[in-house]
Amino acid sequence: MNNQQLISFILPIYNEEQGIARLWQELEDLQTKIKNYRCEFVFVNDGSKDNSLAELIKIYENNGNVKVLNFARNFGHQIAVTAGQDLVQKSDSQAIIIMDSDLQDPPLTCLDLITKWEQGFDIVYAQRSEYKSNLLKKIPAFVFYRLLRKIASVDVPVDTGDFRLISRRVNDEMSKYTEKARYLRGISSLIGFKQACVQFKRSERFAGKTGYTFLKSLHLAIDGITGFSIFPLQLISIVGSIVAIFGFVFGFSYIIYSTINGHNISGWASLMSVFIFFSGIQMLMLGIIGEYLGRIYIEALNRPLYTVDKIWQR
Repeated sequence: MNNQQLISFILPIYNEEQGIARLWQELEDLQTKIKNYRCEFVFVNDGSKDNSLAELIKIYENNGNVKVLNFARNFGHQIAVTAGQDLVQKSDSQAIIIMDSDLQDPPLTCLDLITKWEQGFDIVYAQRSEYKSNLLKKIPAFVFYRLLRKIASVDVPVDTGDFRLISRRVNDEMSKYTEKARYLRGISSLIGFKQACVQFKRSERFAGKTGYTFLKSLHLAIDGITGFSIFPLQLISIVGSIVAIFGFVFGFSYIIYSTINGHNISGWASLMSVFIFFSGIQMLMLGIIGEYLGRIYIEALNRPLYTVDKIWQR
């Protein structure tokens, strides 16, 4: 009987047919470098439209430490990771490594994550010291991470994705957080325990196109902000107070001017411009309230997070 502790890898897959063989090759190489531990690999096929599932089944059939979970449809990256976390709860994993499947998260960085875990840290997150991306992605990401850190109720590390190692007890705790709009890196920060950072250089995609379009990235950013901060709601009061003060000063100034000069100020165009401007602010504030209300409604429905089509495991 093998008494070595088990480390589970969770790898969400969405249309990665072209890169799966190379990914598995690098994971096999990684296994040879991980000493004193057993490894299992949990692939979650998130409703891929290409032949990703067929490629994963080939790997499963030839390797006894591979599991494949297939969704009934596409549920999104965060839900795919969550499904993998739920599945490994049934095994005896003592550590779980979450990483992307496009090889932008270098598998060999996992050795550094494991070393930190061995030092007693429950969460070891991989922080990007450098990653290759165009400015249209790099600048918004840079701004978002620092904005979130300023306004969030928990300390979410900057320049980090979901690439991380979590201990068994952290994984157990995360299963208690059942919100539908999931932001996993925020949840792991909210849980606490001892956390450490490992820096790495993010690589380019090996093949294919990213599943994270701009709109999906924006949606994830909104999940992060609304899930861990009420600052947008507080901002409504702040903006409302500023507008009220401005309106009072403007109105008072108008009365003084009319009294001194004895005639009214004309200007239909300027009046309409001001009206449209403040109407836009009102609509924006209503949109923020609607975003939070919509999320409350979704949570109240209490629907399952995902639907599993089939699981291949031994």
